[in-house]
Amino acid sequence: MTTGLIAAAAIAALLGLLAAGMPVGAALGIVALAGFAHLASVDAALSVLRAVPFQVAASWELTAIPMFLLMGAVVTRAGMATDLFDAARLWLAPVPGGLAVSANLAAAGFGAASGSSLAASAAMTRLAVPEMLRHGYDRSLAAGVVASAGTLAALIPPSVMFVLYGVFAEVSIAALLMAGLLPGLLTAAAYTAMIVARCRLNPALAPPLPPNPRHLQERRRATARVWPLAALMAGVIGALYGGLVTPTEAGAAGAALALALAVAQRRLGWRGLGDSLRDAVTTTAQIFFVAVGAILFTRFLALAGIGAALADAVGPWADDPLFLIAAMAGVYLVLGMFLDPIGIMLITIPVFGPIATAAGLDPVWLGVLVVKFVEIGLLTPPVGFQVYVVRGAAGEALPLGTIFRGCGWFLACEVVIVALLIAFPPISLALPGALL
Repeated sequence: MTTGLIAAAAIAALLGLLAAGMPVGAALGIVALAGFAHLASVDAALSVLRAVPFQVAASWELTAIPMFLLMGAVVTRAGMATDLFDAARLWLAPVPGGLAVSANLAAAGFGAASGSSLAASAAMTRLAVPEMLRHGYDRSLAAGVVASAGTLAALIPPSVMFVLYGVFAEVSIAALLMAGLLPGLLTAAAYTAMIVARCRLNPALAPPLPPNPRHLQERRRATARVWPLAALMAGVIGALYGGLVTPTEAGAAGAALALALAVAQRRLGWRGLGDSLRDAVTTTAQIFFVAVGAILFTRFLALAGIGAALADAVGPWADDPLFLIAAMAGVYLVLGMFLDPIGIMLITIPVFGPIATAAGLDPVWLGVLVVKFVEIGLLTPPVGFQVYVVRGAAGEALPLGTIFRGCGWFLACEVVIVALLIAFPPISLALPGALL
């Protein structure tokens, strides 16, 4: 079989397994092992299967992932996300679309304490959507903001996506985490500006909240309850940017600090601790399972020559970095319609990394763009993972069509943000350059 036929057969088999409901990691692994058996031998397939899971599980750098996830689980179980949304809601009530803006900024703050886009969207859906619907907010606006704002966790440190990218692209994880902060804040600001502008032009989207004479007292109490989360974010980000800890140590320090704050406030008992540990272990296992499948698949692509063929196809674009970025964006957006974001990144890094390096693109800047492209893929149909998380958390209140429609305005913002990141690389590179 030619390389083209092998690629077509592999993609068709992969899409067929995904359509049948098979988990992404299992689908990637099965197609890869079948490819190894066909191209080499069954023994070769079994040899790879024995080696790869151990290599993933034994990676020291990847230990940051369960620590960041544990930190986020403790924050969620201790109710810190609820406090953050309540404070934002009270302070931003007079702003047009204030509840939607509150959900957006609270998701950004929660992302800085959890590193998980899916966890941020799920938490904000449960907290913010009922409140917005109770006050007559447009359903597509309520759905779109919690789905889209959750993706900010992929950019604002600590970010699981940057850890994975840094490990597999062999780029400084500390530099990547620093590089994501300003783009993440820029995205949150762009979302806020869009929400306020839409709600000012069309007040029916977000009816003004009735005046509350006790707002000042409630604001003070709500703000006082936010200090543990603020201390956690400042401690982790400050220690990381100050060079006091490595990314792996930052995850462990953040988890320990979150536990200490939750226990000190008596907001996390033994049951809550057990639930936090279970959440972190479950999510870590899911991520590592997808990582194993993706690595098996990339090795199959290398054996079949598909990666080289794709590199040759994209290679002519490398003469112009802008065209190369455009070609990469197209590939990521298409893959984002069908595959898990972590799988997409791990599959494409071995192909695009060397091409981008040869074209002279900064690997840290490229990492920010890749995570941004993957983040956009979380919102695009037919397999927008953020959309399905919101649908699952909201139940019948938010149909899939309503959520996808609400994400459209935020995807339009993403086009502008990506253009700014490409046109002005210092947005991504200023902090790493100043602090490293």
